[in-house]
Amino acid sequence: MRSLPYIAAINVSASVQKLREKMAVFESLLQFFSTGTVLGALLLILLLYLLSSGSRSQKEGKEPPGPKPLPLLGNLLTLDLKRPFDTFCELSKTYGNIFQVFLGPRKTVILVGYKTVKEALVNNAEEFGDRYIGPSFRILNDEHGIVFSNGENWKEMRRFALSNLRDFGMGKRGSEDKIIEEIQYLKGEFDKFEGKAFDTTQPVNYAVSNIISSIVYGSRFEYTDPRFTEMVDRANENVRVGGSATMMLYNIFPWLGPLLSCKRIVLRNILKNKAEIMKLINELLETLNPQDRRGFVDSFLIRKQSDEQSCKKDSYFHQENLFVTVANLFVAGTDTTGTTLRWGLMLMAKYPQIQDRVQEEIDRVIGGRQPVVEDRKKLPYTDAVIHETQRLANIVPMSLPHLTTCDIHFNGYFIKKGTTVIPLLMSVLKDPNEWEKPNSFYPEHFLDEKGQFVKRDAFMPFSAGRRVCLGESLARMELFLFFTSLLQSYRFTTPPGVSGEDLDLKGVVGITLNPSPHKLCAIRRS
Repeated sequence: MRSLPYIAAINVSASVQKLREKMAVFESLLQFFSTGTVLGALLLILLLYLLSSGSRSQKEGKEPPGPKPLPLLGNLLTLDLKRPFDTFCELSKTYGNIFQVFLGPRKTVILVGYKTVKEALVNNAEEFGDRYIGPSFRILNDEHGIVFSNGENWKEMRRFALSNLRDFGMGKRGSEDKIIEEIQYLKGEFDKFEGKAFDTTQPVNYAVSNIISSIVYGSRFEYTDPRFTEMVDRANENVRVGGSATMMLYNIFPWLGPLLSCKRIVLRNILKNKAEIMKLINELLETLNPQDRRGFVDSFLIRKQSDEQSCKKDSYFHQENLFVTVANLFVAGTDTTGTTLRWGLMLMAKYPQIQDRVQEEIDRVIGGRQPVVEDRKKLPYTDAVIHETQRLANIVPMSLPHLTTCDIHFNGYFIKKGTTVIPLLMSVLKDPNEWEKPNSFYPEHFLDEKGQFVKRDAFMPFSAGRRVCLGESLARMELFLFFTSLLQSYRFTTPPGVSGEDLDLKGVVGITLNPSPHKLCAIRRS
């Protein structure tokens, strides 16, 4: 008979072995559940989703075609994230003028070509009239202001801004005087370089920014004022970074935010600009006189005080809307016009024979006096060159994303409410069915056989419909006066050793498409 210690040792050993076996089974089950079952469950959910969405689309209508998406990633591997608009144009050759892609898990409908974009934005303006506000734009605006808001807030802010900006001369004689005054300051900056090569970015942006600043705040700033120049530089950096491939990924996968330096840059710039803008607003508040409105901010503050005194509930005239609206006007009024003007000067250096014709026309019609808005009709070739600059520069190639406000059957396809829509403005401005030489700088696009200026329906650089740029009239005036005045006074050339062929027309992609880094010589004309 075996001893008790021996039997006890066997029992312990057996218990340990059984425990090990149970642990092994448990680990196997855990591994199975953590990989196969979970993966299977995800695939099952995805399959059910695709089947249910497919059955819905069959009942509701045919969805737009498009490349087959991968789970979670969608069509990201198909896209050139640095220049997605180029990929969209290529995809349209396969899938037509209305197709869908998945940016990660989010379905996005792309509209291509003049007729399709016009049909959506103009003829179905209400249905395509909301703005899609992704994470990057949400941190910029938090659904306040004008550019990235919807509903009653957007309607109220846009209506108020349009009315008051007109009161302060936007696109009228009052603005013309401000622009002509600012041109003299800009020429002074150009003259400092004495014909040597320089980067036009900062002086042009500061000059253009002063126009919207004088309308918004009631006064211009000196180019040596660090508060002003840093605000402009930070706003331009946000436009550049905000449209980068990295920020596009952040919009698709917001959980990446803490890992991305570009998000930190944008947030830092927003906070610094907010502090400066609020200082400017508070300075205006201290000297506010309801009988003497100096600019847009004064009008807003007066309306805000009125709503507070009358205890108006749910007023949209509060501090956050004031800050974001001012920031919207400041950025939109600086970047787009400044960028287009810089494209124009660069194109003149690249195509000196076109610059010759512009300057010949200006010399013949205007001579040495200051150009004014009324001269536009007498300068058809110069006007055509400005329009062709806007067309070819294509500074907002994808527009800003829209959102459908309801289910809609559009051109044979069903698009569900809440779908992100990208009207590809690039495809409008370079539509081969509308433009004789869509990829060339060809001012004759805007001239008839007699050399007179002609309007073109497919000229849509300011977008169209409900979300058309509210500063269009001001931008058109600025571009004409700045461009003609600078071409009247200067000959723009490439630096010594650099040819026009070296000037790259691809541009640098941000929220807007900026000219590639370059320097020009501004040589005073005798």
